[in-house]
Amino acid sequence: MKIVVLDGHTENPGDLQWGKLGELGKLTVYDRTSLTEEAEIISHIGDAEVVCTNKVPLTRNVIDACPNLRLISMMASGYDVVDIKYAREKGIPVSNVPTYGVHSISQFSIALLLEVCHHVGYHSKTVHDGKWEHNPDWCYWDTPQIELAHKTYGLLGCGNIGIHTAEIAKALGMHVIAYDAKEREEGLALGVEYVTLDDLFARSDVLGLQMPLLPFNEGIINRENIAKMKDGVILINNSRGQMIVEQDLADALNSGKIAAAALDVVSKEPIRGDNPLLKAKNCIITPHMSWGSKESRQRIMDGTVENLKAFQAGTPINVVNH
Repeated sequence: MKIVVLDGHTENPGDLQWGKLGELGKLTVYDRTSLTEEAEIISHIGDAEVVCTNKVPLTRNVIDACPNLRLISMMASGYDVVDIKYAREKGIPVSNVPTYGVHSISQFSIALLLEVCHHVGYHSKTVHDGKWEHNPDWCYWDTPQIELAHKTYGLLGCGNIGIHTAEIAKALGMHVIAYDAKEREEGLALGVEYVTLDDLFARSDVLGLQMPLLPFNEGIINRENIAKMKDGVILINNSRGQMIVEQDLADALNSGKIAAAALDVVSKEPIRGDNPLLKAKNCIITPHMSWGSKESRQRIMDGTVENLKAFQAGTPINVVNH
């Protein structure tokens, strides 16, 4: 069986091993494949039966041009880069690794929030630049310091990552509310209050996006819904950038309606120089790194190996396009 990895560098920049995946077939790993040039994507897949991808898109055209393809294995939990309906029509299962990043991604969402609250990196730099040494007082802070206890953390989405984010927020003394199609027992046991979407917008002091990209939530953070939010709300997004209408968010940041945003994702990645959020007030942007701990990436590697083994055994697992 021929196996191709299209974008191996982000999964394994050198600190992991491809060996177990290579034991399952003839493995070719491309560090990078174009995200936009279908001819290169098709060329890299060639006559492979299994293609592993994280962010390289597999469109109808690509699938049609690769007739040997029998399995698409996402080295991620999200699968919006694949035309899963067409893959199903062609009899090609698409598998993912659903829970690899629960701890890393939820941890990072809180790290983003704490950076908004305290600007730790900025203040450390001022100390190294000599400001404390020459300060007339024994302490200072250049930005408002925000205490989170007794504030409301609202989760748009309360699946595996949302549940763990809720755990951490509760440990900080926050009340957690959530909007999700399913009220999970784990959430209820934590004391998460499930609310309507409008209530989520109206009551959240911090609004965290923790939901996969779906048709209903594309562009959900828009001018109309921002108007429903509290003045001074904090927005956290390390899920999918396409949930946000970026000009509307930039306008809300510049007006002060939204006090701050901390984002690990944007609508077009890598970010483009004309993205309005680059010049918006009080906007922290990191480069889609919240999934990237070694532990998290090792779980992707291990999960991908298990997905391929199950496929070879004739019992595919973690299939998202039944």
